Amino acid sequence: MEAILFEYAWVLVVLIVLEGLLAADNAVVMAVMVKHLPKAQQQKALLYGLVGAFIFRFAALFLITTLVNFWQIQAIGAAYLLFMSIKHIYDSRKASQNPEEIEEPKKKSGFWVTVMKVELADIAFAVDSILAAVAIAVTLPHIGDFDIGGINAGQFGVMFLGGIIGVIMMRFAARWFVRVLDKFPSLETAAFLIVGWVGVKLAVLTLAHEKLGVIPHEFPHSTLWKVTFWIVLVGIALGGYLVGVKNQKKNTK
Repeated sequence: MEAILFEYAWVLVVLIVLEGLLAADNAVVMAVMVKHLPKAQQQKALLYGLVGAFIFRFAALFLITTLVNFWQIQAIGAAYLLFMSIKHIYDSRKASQNPEEIEEPKKKSGFWVTVMKVELADIAFAVDSILAAVAIAVTLPHIGDFDIGGINAGQFGVMFLGGIIGVIMMRFAARWFVRVLDKFPSLETAAFLIVGWVGVKLAVLTLAHEKLGVIPHEFPHSTLWKVTFWIVLVGIALGGYLVGVKNQKKNTK
């Protein structure tokens, strides 16, 4: 029994690390989504998003065999993130080229609409992370003789616990990113580039869905793609930081 518990503990650590890695890029998206709200509402939006994510992650473990059939979930998430990124970069470029044109401030999404967008983004992110968790957890030996949602109760418990810890990590990471964007406004373009790159990630997952088969089903989980994704993401973040430091020095002169 001790060996089984150790195996469960090890898989839980692996799931927490996996969720932590996924939380990094997801948190940037969350931070960008709530950034336009007043500071007090930013924290509330992230908190309500956290509560919704708890509920969804729990329900998704029951429904994962159904959810995986709907490639449209990740396709919608990919399209929205790419649209948000491209639109921001286009608007910023237009404003820098025509500074004399003063446009009326555009109406931003309200509090509850923003919370809904955060929830929908989490749904798009969650499908892939839950699939990865299932793939790891199903290798564990069964504990007990009953199932939850078609999954052994022990396996279900470790997946749920790993997912919940990951959601908490994402929420606190998002709050930190909000503070960074407030402190260094010049990093906003880099943040939106990351949002677009995460949209590409979801697009790759969609195209690799077994019902579409545009690219090989295994490609999104291959070492080549994972290394490429993180190299580009870190490169965008580093480039944004260097540009931000350069702009800050210019402004202080």
